[in-house]
Amino acid sequence: MAFSPVAVGSEASPEPGGSGSPGEEADGERELLPRLGERLVPGNRLKEVVGASLASLCLGPLAGPQRLGTLVDCLVLNYRLRQGLGWSRDRGAAAEGGGAAEGPLRCCGCGRFLSEPVTVPCGHTYCRRCLRRELRARCRRCRDWLLPAGDTSTAAAPLRTSVVLNQLAEKWFPDECERARTGRQLEELLAQGRFREALGAASQALRADSSDLMLRIYRAESYVGLQKYKTAIEDLNFVISKMPNWPEVYFRKGKVLQDSGFVGDALQLFLQCLALDEDFLPAKLEVERILCDVLSPEKLGESLKESAWNSPHIRNKPFILGSEVTESYCNLQLCSEQSLGGSEVLEPVSGSLNRAQSAHALNSTKDLAKEDGLKRVSSEPLLSGQEKGALLKRKLSFSEQDTVVCEDGRNKHKKQGESTKRDMTLAFGTIPGDLIDVSDFECSLCMRLFFQPVTTPCGHTFCKGCLERCLDHAPQCPLCKESLKEYLASRKYSITELLEELIMKYLSDELYERKRIHAEETAEHSNLTKNVPMFVCTMAYPTVPCPLHVFEPRYRLMIRRSMETGTKQFGMCISDSQNGFADYGCMLQIRNVHFLPDGRSVVDTVGGKRFRVLRRGMKDGYCTADIEYLEDVKVADEEELKKLRELHNFVYNQACSWFQNLRNKFRTQILQHFGPMPDREENIQAMPNGPAWCWWLLAVLPVDPRYQLSVLSMMSLKDRLIKIQHILTYFSRDQSK
Repeated sequence: MAFSPVAVGSEASPEPGGSGSPGEEADGERELLPRLGERLVPGNRLKEVVGASLASLCLGPLAGPQRLGTLVDCLVLNYRLRQGLGWSRDRGAAAEGGGAAEGPLRCCGCGRFLSEPVTVPCGHTYCRRCLRRELRARCRRCRDWLLPAGDTSTAAAPLRTSVVLNQLAEKWFPDECERARTGRQLEELLAQGRFREALGAASQALRADSSDLMLRIYRAESYVGLQKYKTAIEDLNFVISKMPNWPEVYFRKGKVLQDSGFVGDALQLFLQCLALDEDFLPAKLEVERILCDVLSPEKLGESLKESAWNSPHIRNKPFILGSEVTESYCNLQLCSEQSLGGSEVLEPVSGSLNRAQSAHALNSTKDLAKEDGLKRVSSEPLLSGQEKGALLKRKLSFSEQDTVVCEDGRNKHKKQGESTKRDMTLAFGTIPGDLIDVSDFECSLCMRLFFQPVTTPCGHTFCKGCLERCLDHAPQCPLCKESLKEYLASRKYSITELLEELIMKYLSDELYERKRIHAEETAEHSNLTKNVPMFVCTMAYPTVPCPLHVFEPRYRLMIRRSMETGTKQFGMCISDSQNGFADYGCMLQIRNVHFLPDGRSVVDTVGGKRFRVLRRGMKDGYCTADIEYLEDVKVADEEELKKLRELHNFVYNQACSWFQNLRNKFRTQILQHFGPMPDREENIQAMPNGPAWCWWLLAVLPVDPRYQLSVLSMMSLKDRLIKIQHILTYFSRDQSK
């Protein structure tokens, strides 16, 4: 499939008779073609995606490398499919890579020991190093934004270390924590550009503990800073041999090769990194830059003249701007034969991919650090035809072997079929039983075992319910008093998954008891006749809407409990000077809750059953009551029922007349707040509370609440209609005046 710039342009051009300059039309075409590419992301449509990107380039320069994001996604997808990589979201080194941590404290990103644990807003926990903003913007597990969507600000407050998890790490694995402190010192030296000091410190630490792979990463970065690329490659190859599914090490190696001028090898390593972690931002940015450079019109025109474009992996057609867009680079394939173990390295010529050269030694993830290949990093020789053939022959011979790196960094080849144990024995796999203490898992607010633990941005952990109750009173951390206004506004109290997993694994009996107590408390809050929560505020009536603005902490808690238990109900009563609240009220059913950023809420409710208060109580600051529900006494005698219907129809017509004679201003306000008056019902005794229009009318009439309460408490429809008739007669006389 090929795209025609002319055809695409005609779709984006104005209608006949419209206006539009050629420049505006071209801008529309450049916007349209990348969008076409977005619909072609599946791996088997690589050719079309590249064609769409090339067509966009033909119409004018790109706004930036980021415009090639769709092409990068397609290349990564194609690469993963051809390499046979799975699609599991949890693709961390911990899940697949040899040498990854098997212990309880494990980073979601690198899979290694969880040093300086930081719990991100989605509830997953990373070591601080994996959360450097230049490396990651999304969670590796759930792909939630680690920062608010679209926020790339580096001035945002840094994520704090989780206090509880950090204390557990220090208590359970002090040696690993000491290693992490050493790594932190090396990071500071590297950030300051003190590469020789960092190299000396890393080498000294490796002599004491040669199994620490992070030390090799730091030492490799030190070598890169000193432009000793060959030695850096050796360290990185060793790390890859131990942790072959750690995305960052592929990115580090790709950067070394890119700095050495081997852009082709670097590109493939960046793709391998993205295949393992599609949200690894630096690798994606580097791929976009390389492709932008390769596919730019100037470089593309030069490259078409080079013999490299005649390789079996890149087939071209003449560059023709007309009915068909050039298919240059459209047949690019990342074949399994061209995997990291046997790739083509593109020799540097002005920073673009121009000449295909074999450099198997520098690009292999299994064949590590061959001496002759490593020399090319510094010398970058141009090989003659005979040398290319010899190198290719040597490459093919190596493809029948696997390469193993010894502890001292030297290479050793082994025949196919031999096994090599890569798994590392880690010191933090198990926890001594005497170090597991339930007091380490207690909430500092309720002094009980954590239940649904959540970690605040300041690093402190509480039970979810305990924290919500504190935030009802003040938007700040209960311990350090740091402001939590943004945290409260987001209302995203995600469970700290690692802490919950540790409790389930090591304190299962205590957790069972904690859940039992919580279930009893929930059942108590779910009872709709005993200890029913009471909102003491205003009159409420069956079937009539009653919107509420909730701002008091006690009522925030009450509404939240009503929602969590699933009842979504509470009682409404007016206040009483003697008893606290009236003897009669109405249940309210929550239809919707809209939370405001400062913790207040607007609650949409509607009236339900009427009740009588039997006993009053108090629970966590709000009133409760034991209640019994009220229903109208039904009329059985036919003669009395006939008279009741006549009275009902007369009062209904009287109510309609009164409402129609109101001023437009008042009538509009009533309709906006309460809605239209309910229709007359055929069976006036069908509902336990009687006809709905009676309650609607009682709610809109400007009557003293005590008088309304007396009508609410009536269990006789006849008595209620007579009361309403008296009220309407009184107001009708005022209208006539």
